[in-house]
Amino acid sequence: MKNILLIFSTIVFVNISAQKQGKDYSDILKSKNIYEINAFLRDAHPDDPRRSVLKPRVMEMMKEYIKNAKPGDTKVRQMQDWLAMLKRRPSTKISFEEFNANIRKKQIAKYQKELQVGQSAVVYTPSNPQNVYIAPTATPTVTTAAIPDTEASEFNMLMAENPVEHKNKTVKILNSLFDNDPNAKECIVMIENKSDCNIIVRIEGIGITKYRLPVPAHGDNSIVVQKGDYLFTSIVCGAQYASQKTIQKPLMVALGSSARK
Repeated sequence: MKNILLIFSTIVFVNISAQKQGKDYSDILKSKNIYEINAFLRDAHPDDPRRSVLKPRVMEMMKEYIKNAKPGDTKVRQMQDWLAMLKRRPSTKISFEEFNANIRKKQIAKYQKELQVGQSAVVYTPSNPQNVYIAPTATPTVTTAAIPDTEASEFNMLMAENPVEHKNKTVKILNSLFDNDPNAKECIVMIENKSDCNIIVRIEGIGITKYRLPVPAHGDNSIVVQKGDYLFTSIVCGAQYASQKTIQKPLMVALGSSARK
C-alpha cells in the first residue's frame, strides 16, 4: 500500500512540476505585450475562448507598431510577417514541414539568382593585421587571448571556385532541393554560420568519403552529400565543434552565435 501511495505521490509531483515549468497565461487578458500574446496564441488550445479576444487585439497592436515604427526598425518585417499569417490562420505557429519548406524556398531563390548573375566573389578577410581572432568580452579591462586563424588560406582556396565548378555545384544543389524522392542516394546539407568568424565544416563519412564546406561569417552554404553516417567537425572562433549525424533527409545545422548586438 505504501508503495502504491509513493508511486501516486511521485506522479502527482511530476505533473505539478511539469505545469509549473509551463508558461503562466492566467492574466493574459490584461497583457499589452505583443510577444506575450503572440506566444499565448501559439500555445493555447484551439478552443480556448480567450483567442477570440486576443487575436484581433494583437493584430491591432502590430498594425499600430508598424505605423509608428522608426525608419530602419528591424522588427517591422517580423510584425508584417506575423500579421499576414494571423489573417489566414489562428496563430503564427508553423509546422516542422512548413519550416523546412520555407528554408527550401529561400535556398532555391538564392541559387537560382546565382545561376542568373554568376558567382559572387567572397574573399576571406582576417579580423586584424596579425591574422588572429580576438574573443569579444563585455569587460574592457579584461585581456582576451588571441586565437590564431590557421584555416584562412584553406577557406580562401575552397571559396575560390572557378565559374564552371561553381555552376555545376549550384545546379546539383538546385536539383537536390527540387528532388523529393525518398529513394534518392544523395541529399542536401545546409550550414548556417551565426558566428563572427569564417569557418570550414568538415563532414567525414565511412572510408574515404569526406567533404569540406566553407561558410562565411553570418552566412550560409550548402552541399550535396551521399546519405549515411557522418562526423561533423569545425573550429568556430577558436572553439572546437564535433557532432555525429545520420543523414537520410535534408539537414540544416546552425553553428556559433554572434557577438554583435
